[in-house]
Amino acid sequence: MKFAFSVQGVPIRLTNERMTHIGKGHPEMNDRESEILQAINAPDFVQQGDAGSFLAIKKFHKTPVTDNKYLVVAYKESSKSDGFVLTAYYSSDLKRRMIVWKS
Repeated sequence: MKFAFSVQGVPIRLTNERMTHIGKGHPEMNDRESEILQAINAPDFVQQGDAGSFLAIKKFHKTPVTDNKYLVVAYKESSKSDGFVLTAYYSSDLKRRMIVWKS
């Protein structure tokens, strides 16, 4: 299990189970653990997600899919001292959502 810290200072867990789950739905995310942690630790901005989740978003110029994609990491903060990754994926189109933090 690895950890990153959200912009609010909450430790966010990234477990092996989550990486397996993410890789099944998004095979391009296999072996992208460090990029997922980087997006949480140092996002370009954070949007409000669904059902109380957050979306840490960071642009990468080189990805396994194509160049210039956003890495979107959905995570939830269950308390001020615990949170967890829900999923992660690359996208060129971002939904219009409320921005809750910007670098």
